[in-house]
Amino acid sequence: MDVENEPAKPSAAVLAQGVPELPLSQSYLNFVGRQIFRFIQAVQGVGAFALITLGVTCTKFNTSWRVIHPLIRSQIDRAGVRLLPGVVFLGLALGLVIVGQTVSMLNKFGAGQYAGTVMVTVLVREIGPLAAALLVLARVGTAIVIELGLSRAQGEVEALEALGIDPVHYLVMPRVIGLGAAIFSLTVYLLIVTLLSGYLFVFVQDVPLTPADYFGQIAQALVWQDFALLGLKTLVFGAIIAVVTCYHGLAQRLRLEQVSDATTSAVSQSVVGCVLADALFIVVYLLM
Repeated sequence: MDVENEPAKPSAAVLAQGVPELPLSQSYLNFVGRQIFRFIQAVQGVGAFALITLGVTCTKFNTSWRVIHPLIRSQIDRAGVRLLPGVVFLGLALGLVIVGQTVSMLNKFGAGQYAGTVMVTVLVREIGPLAAALLVLARVGTAIVIELGLSRAQGEVEALEALGIDPVHYLVMPRVIGLGAAIFSLTVYLLIVTLLSGYLFVFVQDVPLTPADYFGQIAQALVWQDFALLGLKTLVFGAIIAVVTCYHGLAQRLRLEQVSDATTSAVSQSVVGCVLADALFIVVYLLM
């Protein structure tokens, strides 16, 4: 047997070091780099568009008010009044899933006195505003991108500019104000329906909790900061959704086949923006 032709076996020291890690592929690094670059571009573009919208809102709010104010009311009706049936259904579902079961479990383990604190922390501060914002985004935010994208693709925005009409003032500002007011109103209705339906399910489960004790615990857990931050949070959610969706509809001239991709990007970026804003408000709540 020819020993010289046998391959050399690795030594024990080499085996102890283990298999070296393979470097990341160039294609994967390029993909990550492109995603980071696109994220920075999106933040920069949306941020600049938000500053322009803020400036127009502060300087031209009462300009052409006979035209602009009816547009604001129209957006409130579209994003608020028409979504009331969906809010009622969502409130009934949340009352069963969250309030009813949570209060029942707390009383089961002898911690019923903490029901008000749990309801305020979970429902009033977090789930209520975020659920209303996502409902408006799903129903109205997507429609805004499609409407403005088609208007941009068909040259209607350029026609407004040719007539001396500011597209941000005419198309964006009413949506920002309207969505903010609509989300605030929907959040209030959602909380009322959820708390009422929650006690209904608690009553059906024969939990020994009177209406006075139930609503008294919630009232004691509420502080004035909850009302102020609730209003501010809902307005911020509305502004984020309106600015992001209007940006993707108006920022560049879209072809008809690109409208669907712009809608997908607007929805995902709006969700990320609302979640980041909610995380910031959580920090504010913790610092109070």
